[in-house]
Amino acid sequence: MKKIFSCLLALLGLNAFSSCNETPYKDVDVAQFADLAGQPGVQLVDVRTPDEYAGGHLEGAVNIDVRDSSFVRKAIQRLDASRPVLVYCRSGRRSADAAGQLAAKGFDVTNLSGGILAWQQAQQPITTSTAEMDVFLTKSGMKVRFFALMHASIRIDFDGIEIEIDPVRQLGERRTDYAALPKADYIFVTHEHGDHFDREAIDMLTKETSQFVTNRRCADMKGQGTVMANGDKLRLASDISVEAVPAYNITEGRTQFHPQGRDNGYILTLDGLRIYIAGDTEDIPEMADIRDIDIAFLPCNQPYTMTPEQLLRAARTIRPRVLFPYHFGQTDVTSLPAQLKDEGIDVRIRHYE
Repeated sequence: MKKIFSCLLALLGLNAFSSCNETPYKDVDVAQFADLAGQPGVQLVDVRTPDEYAGGHLEGAVNIDVRDSSFVRKAIQRLDASRPVLVYCRSGRRSADAAGQLAAKGFDVTNLSGGILAWQQAQQPITTSTAEMDVFLTKSGMKVRFFALMHASIRIDFDGIEIEIDPVRQLGERRTDYAALPKADYIFVTHEHGDHFDREAIDMLTKETSQFVTNRRCADMKGQGTVMANGDKLRLASDISVEAVPAYNITEGRTQFHPQGRDNGYILTLDGLRIYIAGDTEDIPEMADIRDIDIAFLPCNQPYTMTPEQLLRAARTIRPRVLFPYHFGQTDVTSLPAQLKDEGIDVRIRHYE
């Protein structure tokens, strides 16, 4: 009788989240959580304190402290309500609270029962890397994992093949420990500026079979490398190919930053998955020839690359399935997802800076 009364109260909106022993989110064990965390499109959130997060967390997790009074606001800013959210904490209590708050805002949320303690007891891996991760599937079902390192530096894991884009060890107070990352099979550098080209980072990632692909200027500066000019195409493996495309400034007073014909953007094709890494460029006319892009990385830091308005034009020209603004420094890109939502472009903002 009490349970029936509780349910009636819930229907009247008086006891919404505790009614009928139901929660507005899902609780799962470690095995189920691990399976979900490996699926494309999920968003993994560690709701512990920054100090706890720094001590070790699940790979690819973002940190949004549930005890922060602005937790919900930060979550809404950083997460996409159209994609599943996975949350965890130390033991599962704080994340249950976070899951309830997020579910109330319309998120599809799953909580890790037992938290990271249960995760470690099950001998699941943790990391201290702060890189955010996104997972996609190729046409034959192979996983491609993207890690947002910093600024223009991107790590890609294609079914165990390691690809590094513009690896740089330090910018300001931000650092990436490339010695702790796997050696690279392929290293791509777009141009010579210090926030893209770092000899020591390249050396740290290089093994005997690594292939360094870049433009003429960087190859000359490094003393080695496979040179690609705008328009060149290479077949690197049976399921990996790359095309170098133009990247340059067109606005008067900016052309000295990235002159036409010197630098590269790249279109990587991994088992049919087409990835456009624009490099430092504005919304140049050649973008009209870039087609069938699944994932695009477009820069947005005026005056060196694109303004937000230029990035919107570029996105509407290229029409990628998923867009990652990157290289954005202090430029505010938070309005881009809403502005491109009706275009069918999934805009994902990751914290490269």
